[in-house]
Amino acid sequence: MVRNKKALAWVDEMAALCQPDKIEWINGTEEERQRLTDIAIETGEMHLLNQDKLPGCLLHRTAQNDVARTEKLTFICTREEKDAGPINNWMDPKEAYAKVGEMFKGSMKGKTMYVIPFIMGVPGSPFRKIGIEITDSIYVVLNMRIMTRMGDIAADDLGDDEEFTKCLHCRGELDINRRFILHFPEDNTIWSYGSGYGGNVLLGKKCLALRIASYLGLHEDWMAEHMLILGLEKDGETTYICAAFPSACGKTNLAMLIPPDAFPGYKVTTVGDDISWLRIGPDGRLWAINPEYGFFGVAPGTSYKTNPNAMDTVKKNTIFTNVLLTNDNCVWWEGMTEEAPKEGIDWTGKHWHSDSGEKGAHPNSRFTAPAEQCPSISPEFNNPKGVPISAILFGGRRAKLAPLVYETFNWQHGTFVGATMASETTAAATGQVGVVRRDPMAMRPFVGYNMATYFKHWLDMGKKIAHKPKIFHVNWFRQDADGHFLWPGYGDNLRVLDWIIRRCKGEGDAVETPIGYVPTKDAIPLQGLDITDEAMGELLSVHRDDWLEELDGMKNYFDQFGNDLPYEFVEEQQELRKRLGAWDK
Repeated sequence: MVRNKKALAWVDEMAALCQPDKIEWINGTEEERQRLTDIAIETGEMHLLNQDKLPGCLLHRTAQNDVARTEKLTFICTREEKDAGPINNWMDPKEAYAKVGEMFKGSMKGKTMYVIPFIMGVPGSPFRKIGIEITDSIYVVLNMRIMTRMGDIAADDLGDDEEFTKCLHCRGELDINRRFILHFPEDNTIWSYGSGYGGNVLLGKKCLALRIASYLGLHEDWMAEHMLILGLEKDGETTYICAAFPSACGKTNLAMLIPPDAFPGYKVTTVGDDISWLRIGPDGRLWAINPEYGFFGVAPGTSYKTNPNAMDTVKKNTIFTNVLLTNDNCVWWEGMTEEAPKEGIDWTGKHWHSDSGEKGAHPNSRFTAPAEQCPSISPEFNNPKGVPISAILFGGRRAKLAPLVYETFNWQHGTFVGATMASETTAAATGQVGVVRRDPMAMRPFVGYNMATYFKHWLDMGKKIAHKPKIFHVNWFRQDADGHFLWPGYGDNLRVLDWIIRRCKGEGDAVETPIGYVPTKDAIPLQGLDITDEAMGELLSVHRDDWLEELDGMKNYFDQFGNDLPYEFVEEQQELRKRLGAWDK
């Protein structure tokens, strides 16, 4: 039972604005889940899948103009434009409240307003944050059940006067010209209108857990990061790593990695696949929790070859969005199996044939699955204290530039490396190959304030962490002259993580280069792996001319921040240029 007067007053205010026929507070019980599921199936909002093969699983289709996060319609609404920075879209809060408030006015007439109290993080944890999402979508309610700890447990945590993030959503007309995802960091508020797609409407995820949380972290001395958390257990000791990657760089696959048979001795556990909240613990180390309760993963490309743990996770109690419906009332997506089904119902609801040349599932189709169903889920998943982080990894997709792995010199240098991380586009993505897209810390779309200030926050945090994690850069995607990948990737990435762990312990051979410490050829264990000395040599090589050219790209990117750019980054560029000038390779 909610007794928080601020929460009750805010819900009343939003109800007066949206004018629903009915208000329902979500309690999180199984009976409630079943009742809402039945309603959603009856109205066509959800489709019940084959319960013998996929128990508890549902299918949902979004509008065809509503299939991904809408970055150009996502705004940071700070009172001063400079506080949003040059990368974010900005809107004056007064304008945003007035403009989109008109859209919300009467938007839930004839509908039920669902009120969802939810917790990001573990109940009782000093890390956790509470939100309340108002929505007119049962799809949102059922997804929030999976992605957050919600219902009565959150209502109890609200207490009498606990602060909370105010999250308002309405599907509206699903018109892209009347779609806005608004963040008001100074008001701890999120408004989403005109969308039914998960990333725009599950407001606990990217909206709260990154954009709003990053702003809160700036003012409360912690960090909200777009990072997986995994544990590497060997000989009874577990080392925890956070890692940030842009899209299409194998983030979820790494979070759920299965050790290769030829490299035994390790057990990998998954704490989180997407978001990390990091605080300095009483021991002076950096501790992390995964604020989410489920996985909201990209379906295409996920298979028993690429990610067996994810495939086992989604076998039950999962919501699939925009995938193919097969003739046996199951689901399929491109890359799931070597052979496609002959026919089915595609993500748009139309009859589909495998030889049609059309995609059966949308390229950004999704699964929402409970994290505790993952075979590799960490025993520390529900630990309110989180886990201590020994290493932070940054990575991108670079065909020629970055070696397989290197260790940065210190926290400031590591922050600079994270701020300059990038991927090269593929023809499938843009029609152009090799265009460098910079995505600092994989947070470009998710920082809730000026990114130059975000860089400084990283540098300031480093001064406060007594026992800092080591920072590394990895690149699984280096290619030979013929465009073939030199490194096998997937489970064999554990061999690189092994070297990283040893470096954290003061072990592991390395050579100092202008960009950082690179493993010697024999430092990465290769037993059972078919790879030539020549390939390993190229994987670990640092080419001066390529890096001098990269420096120009870094400067061009940083120039947009003007005088707000931390001077430490100017120093790092100067020092890198000096080191490269003295490098004879």
